[in-house]
Amino acid sequence: MSPSPILASIPVETQALINALVATAAFGMVGIALMLVGFKAFELVTRRLDIEKQLEGGNVAVGVVVAALLLGVSAIVIVSML
Repeated sequence: MSPSPILASIPVETQALINALVATAAFGMVGIALMLVGFKAFELVTRRLDIEKQLEGGNVAVGVVVAALLLGVSAIVIVSML
């Protein structure tokens, strides 16, 4: 299969850059989606705790727990994508 005339006129280095940018965007979207799934799973497990209400009320401890949860999930997502 021969490359299209449009792609043939683009230098190889530029094609590699475009491929890398597309892959980065795709992995970024997958990572954000997985972080959302992790947060929703946490909300499902802690049904009695209304996280948004607690955060609006200024409960710093809930904010620290949510921040730790997001950091932990993001670390898992990063390692799984390597």
